[in-house]
Amino acid sequence: MNSINGIVSAQGNQPLLSFGVISDVQYADIPDGRSFLGVPQYYRHSIFLLQRTVQYWPNQQKLKFVVNFGDIVDGFCPKDQSLTAVKKVLHEFDNFNGPVYHMIGNHCLYNLPRNELLPLLKIPSISGHAYYDFSPIPEYRFVVLDVYDISAIGWPQDHPHSVKAQKFLWEKNPNSDKNSPSGCDKVKSVSSDLLPSALDPGVSSKEALLWNYDEVMEVIHRYSCVKVCLAGHGHKGGHSIDSHGVHHQVLEAALECPPGTNAFGYVDVFDDRLSLIGTDRMESTEMVFTSLQ
Repeated sequence: MNSINGIVSAQGNQPLLSFGVISDVQYADIPDGRSFLGVPQYYRHSIFLLQRTVQYWPNQQKLKFVVNFGDIVDGFCPKDQSLTAVKKVLHEFDNFNGPVYHMIGNHCLYNLPRNELLPLLKIPSISGHAYYDFSPIPEYRFVVLDVYDISAIGWPQDHPHSVKAQKFLWEKNPNSDKNSPSGCDKVKSVSSDLLPSALDPGVSSKEALLWNYDEVMEVIHRYSCVKVCLAGHGHKGGHSIDSHGVHHQVLEAALECPPGTNAFGYVDVFDDRLSLIGTDRMESTEMVFTSLQ
């Protein structure tokens, strides 16, 4: 087995399982713009990127399913176009000949409430929650978290989860603009609606961490069977390994690809590692399971 700089090569081995990945399409039928950080964003181009992605995935005949890591439409999408935009993106995903597993993002919830969104995404829902799990092959389980369970968006304003989020914000965020993290004394209490999905400070900015990421990681670290945490939302992507040897991978956003460029890929699952094979702006990463687990 070949090794380069401590990364094990997959040459000569057949994966146990392979699946496609894409994140943060954030389509909207509006002119290009920029993020709050000034990064160019290509709202109309993103659906053409998705079309190319769905055309590419069948070339990898081994792909068993696809995972979309949230934010299929953008928050700037005109609200009278939200439903049409969501259905347009989902139509492209439907062209993949296999299961597509979705998760919700903050931009999804800017556009549609949970009770409308979850059925469209075919997310099995218990009392409006968006967490679920699936096991594509024996002894391997994928757990999808609902990182917006306590949130000021997506739920009715008088829903207990919305009320709890608002109370948390008023206690922890001194700013009149609850989306501003300025002056917050705790990393996990940053904004009212930018509830993020990353779980490790080593792979994400403070503003893009889950509110209660430390509590979630405490649970994950109890079990040596958890090897990798995959996420979207962070746009620029990244990789880290935490103190317990768990890999954290944030996927690069499709939205920020200029016309003619791409950000998608697929993951090969082996018994000792995950191999992310990225296309163009999505970085490839070998995630070798460590002896710490």
